[in-house]
Amino acid sequence: MIPPAFEYARPVSVEEAVRTLADAGDEAKVLAGGQSLLPLLRLRLAFPELVVDVGRVPGLRGVREDGDALVIGALTTHHEVVRDPLVRRHAGLLAAATATVADPAVRHRGTLGGSLAHADPAGDLPTVALALDAEMVAAGPQGRRSIPAREFFVDYLETALRPDELLVEVRVPKTDGWGFHYEKFHRVAQAWAVVGVAALVRRDDGHVAEARIGLTNMGSTPLRAAATEAALAGAPVETDAVARAAASAAEGTRPSPDPSATPEYRAHLARVLTRRAVLAAAGTE
Repeated sequence: MIPPAFEYARPVSVEEAVRTLADAGDEAKVLAGGQSLLPLLRLRLAFPELVVDVGRVPGLRGVREDGDALVIGALTTHHEVVRDPLVRRHAGLLAAATATVADPAVRHRGTLGGSLAHADPAGDLPTVALALDAEMVAAGPQGRRSIPAREFFVDYLETALRPDELLVEVRVPKTDGWGFHYEKFHRVAQAWAVVGVAALVRRDDGHVAEARIGLTNMGSTPLRAAATEAALAGAPVETDAVARAAASAAEGTRPSPDPSATPEYRAHLARVLTRRAVLAAAGTE
């Protein structure tokens, strides 16, 4: 299908991009790697009057350390995230989950910031950002502000970014010493997850000291399995104990029905995948 007509701008700095977005108001869409926006345009699910291509804005790519966090530029591609030694060493969950995104062609073009700003609840990386307690840094006319992941994802394909703001970097707390695993179920290779689970587990003397569990495609935004996290705190790292905690993984979720799965089946998958992900993150599978 042919996309609707739109104007095109290619700013050469963050400041110019912000001015362009501010002038356009609600009528602009940001183009980064294009792997999320272009399909929406082709299917005529998005009708922007202006597309702002930030792909060549300098300073928005790469990974650096900042104390207890990694700072990842919004234009860093999935391929670069997977291969980056700092990400692999200090945020292994992000590297592992990103390696499951789509296919190599998409991973070479798609960007971390683009995926997070797209905010598809069936996407892998918003859930991982939520589990990692990441923060998104947005640049706007009044300067920069940090938005915690728990506040960033507002609704289906909607974030807390204002129309005149640009996502410029992602701050990911280091999770050295944590076990991690990303488990997802999809019907065919390279398809969106029917359900996914991002698990982080910190062990102490054979028990779970802390667990963070993010759920993919279990609502209009990525969600945390809060009841399971609470049940795991202090629990022994044993199959039965983890299974009991995982039984509450779907509590508080609102999975939507679609051709891929019923809400009941998604809830079942959330429980099964949570058990697997937590056991793998704890090093027992």
